[in-house]
Amino acid sequence: MKNVPEVLFVCVHNAGRSQMAAALLHHHARGSVAVRSAGSAPADTVNPAVREVMAEIGLDLSQEFPKPLTEDAVRAADVVITMGCGDACPVYPGKRYLDWELTDPAGRTAAEIRPIRDDIETRVKALIAELTGPANG
Repeated sequence: MKNVPEVLFVCVHNAGRSQMAAALLHHHARGSVAVRSAGSAPADTVNPAVREVMAEIGLDLSQEFPKPLTEDAVRAADVVITMGCGDACPVYPGKRYLDWELTDPAGRTAAEIRPIRDDIETRVKALIAELTGPANG
């Protein structure tokens, strides 16, 4: 089995930013990067407006659900990208951490979330290029 880098996206509720980032990375990496997302205090469901703006670009989050942040997930990751989880994220020596400062989509409309989605997509594409080399397409 091919060894691929693993990325973990973490935010507080795992209902918005980290869900969008995971779906976008999974879509654009086409198997060249393993991806997980989690929340330090997971919500009950993914934000409906987040599901809506992702569906607009052909990514279906209807089967996704917020997942709790575990030490195992952090240990397994090569890169941990935090999005406002503060001190709730466990820190392990030798792990690469990035903090993406992004507006929280909670309580925002689809129109307000689209720019957040697009910002995440730009960051995800740059991350893929960094981890795997220039993307094709």
